[in-house]
Amino acid sequence: MFKLIYPYAYLDSVFDIDYEKLYDMGYKAIIFDIDSTLVPHGGDATAEIDELFGQIHKLGLKTLLLSNNSEERIQTFNQNINSLYIPMANKPYKPNYLKAIEMLEVSNDEVVLVGDQLFTDILGANLCGIKSILVKYLLHEHEYGLAIGKKRKVEKFLLKFYKQRFPNITKMG
Repeated sequence: MFKLIYPYAYLDSVFDIDYEKLYDMGYKAIIFDIDSTLVPHGGDATAEIDELFGQIHKLGLKTLLLSNNSEERIQTFNQNINSLYIPMANKPYKPNYLKAIEMLEVSNDEVVLVGDQLFTDILGANLCGIKSILVKYLLHEHEYGLAIGKKRKVEKFLLKFYKQRFPNITKMG
């Protein structure tokens, strides 16, 4: 049962992912969550994120932003990234993950999802047979040290258990 919420890998940030290795492993596309994965919730894209997407695209990997946010939010974020996107995705609802695969024109074993939440991003990917990479969630500077929500506490507990059971979770491949 717990396999449905566990990621293929768990890394500190999107900048710790070896995108060249993913490409060499046969992946052709990456689905990204936005808020708390690429930037803190509601944040604008940064120069570093723009550069990261440029490098990913240069490798030949396609990208898609899968978000529960509005189209306006995603369009603003996507200005310099030029990625495909699906707004109001209702994650972990399967149909929009499947729509993402279709839009990327890949099979589910040629795409990986990158997100920050077990119960939305990772669960939805696993339900569709998509490998997933969980990254530590990002907060705004003023949010550090504040109490985190119940869902995050449950995720933290589950990840602690999973890391004990699968110590190589932070390794790709």
